[in-house]
Amino acid sequence: MAIFLGFISPTECLSENKSETNGTSNIINAYGREYQSLNGEWNIIIDPNDRGYNDFWKNQKPRNNNEFREYSFDDGYRLNVPGDFNSQMPELKYYEGTVWYGRYFDIEEPQRTDDKRILYFAGVSNVANVYLNGEYIGSHEGGFTPFSFDVTDRLKPSENFIAVAVNNKRKADGIPSMNFDWWNYGGITRDVMLLSVPKKHIVDYFLRLNPNNPSLITIDVEISEPIEGEQIEVSIPEIGANVKLVTNTMGKATGLLNAKKFKRWESGNPKLYEVFLKSRNDTVSEKIGFRTIETKGNKIIMNGVPIFLKGVNLHEEIPQRKGRAFTDADAAMLLHEAKEMGVNFIRLAHYPHNEHIIRMAEQMGLVLWEEIPIWQNIDFGNPKTDSLASNMMSEMIERDKNRASIIMWSVANETWPSEARDKSLLGLIELTREMDNSRLVTAAFNNPYYDRESNCFVLKNDPVAEAVDVIGVNKYIGWYEDWYQSPDSLKWKVLDEKPLIFSEFGGEALYGNHENPDAKWSWSEEYQSQLYRDNLKMFENISNLAGVAPWVMFDFRSPTRFSPQQGFEFNRKGLVSDRGERKQAWYVMKNYYSH
Repeated sequence: MAIFLGFISPTECLSENKSETNGTSNIINAYGREYQSLNGEWNIIIDPNDRGYNDFWKNQKPRNNNEFREYSFDDGYRLNVPGDFNSQMPELKYYEGTVWYGRYFDIEEPQRTDDKRILYFAGVSNVANVYLNGEYIGSHEGGFTPFSFDVTDRLKPSENFIAVAVNNKRKADGIPSMNFDWWNYGGITRDVMLLSVPKKHIVDYFLRLNPNNPSLITIDVEISEPIEGEQIEVSIPEIGANVKLVTNTMGKATGLLNAKKFKRWESGNPKLYEVFLKSRNDTVSEKIGFRTIETKGNKIIMNGVPIFLKGVNLHEEIPQRKGRAFTDADAAMLLHEAKEMGVNFIRLAHYPHNEHIIRMAEQMGLVLWEEIPIWQNIDFGNPKTDSLASNMMSEMIERDKNRASIIMWSVANETWPSEARDKSLLGLIELTREMDNSRLVTAAFNNPYYDRESNCFVLKNDPVAEAVDVIGVNKYIGWYEDWYQSPDSLKWKVLDEKPLIFSEFGGEALYGNHENPDAKWSWSEEYQSQLYRDNLKMFENISNLAGVAPWVMFDFRSPTRFSPQQGFEFNRKGLVSDRGERKQAWYVMKNYYSH
């Protein structure tokens, strides 16, 4: 399990401070636990000069106290949690810096003597320092994975005060780094919960079909304390399956369960089973699906059958309100638009999306590619950055490893070979396979090039591409590159011994714009749709093509885009506009996927 390292200074790097927080490892399946929601309106202080770190948070008194304060949450700005701060206040649209969040809360249910209380954040972007009742309790860096702290001994029955310093300032040694093509949303962007669990509880489990013998389910379980001899029963009542496991000296247990009676999770039939795990002190349940995924030659094989991935890229953003997606309703809007186009596959770009999206996609039978935000210009070789990357990968896998819909972990997007990059990403690939050998490992590459001598696209001398199971290719031919020859004669020979997914392609268009339909610079729907038709012709010449995913489902916000033809601050490569209007290219892809 991941350990979260703490700091008090806002400028101090997490990985450079060797002291641990008083936190706890992430508890798996937080939404399946008893919890008190801490969502709602929080008071905030906008703090561009980081004045709040001068211990102001220790001086906050219970509400209705009339003591004079120059730096206070009282009667000030308020923001909704979850939610990014950029879209909630015009003054914060472009803000990058510290915002302090604060709120009081009472304990809704009396704390039982044999319980623990865990303060759980599903996501805070990007660095969070957390304080409770005047004490610093820990920190976390990374805006897209959860973190938590054991606060059992720090709570009062009422008038608890929590303060969170949130900072989204870009850093050269951060992930992502200084430049990225999506909006840098900051804030407490996902749910906040106070979990209630037994002191000795089941903290982690991983169930999956054994890749060497898919008639068996491999089970790994861990309890919260390193106690030997604890019995854990794992059962699936629907098919009458159960097994009893016993923990070792580290509080971990491993076992096998017969899976011959199981129906496999698959795209057309996303079967999920209610799984119960019971220890002496704790019971937890979760719906889990079971399937196999592998490669044979240049094919992707699910449950023993080749699958072609009909996909699309998706950002965790609701373009109509220009803000982060964070609810079940948001997930339904995004996923149903993709499903309507006929997809069976979604690439979650370019970071782990919230659990609402991932769990709903699984229920809908959508296959997922999930990745961490290593996107160009990363400071590879910097020990802090490499440590952060490993932590992000570990946290993503820990949270989502029981989701049958996820078939690929991606270690990076659009990075170029170098000694430092190769070492870092090869290390991430090794870590990923150590943590989970039941899925494929991939990355997206934009360095295939047109070789005039062989008259085709090739990719050479990239050890990371050689190491992954499935290669993703991002190429915008007809947009960022001219056509080297006619689309139907343009050949590809990129690692043709392994499956290739065309993970990004396309071009920009403004919905409703039909001027100069043959000109790229016009941003017309006609040019974009023809560009799609041309790419689909080219795909016929890729012998190892295992899937396609156009970029992108919706127009999305990006501060790097300032052309008036684009409507300002939007990447207009969406198949659907930011107002939900389907462009001509959407229908091109729907027709392609229906055949």
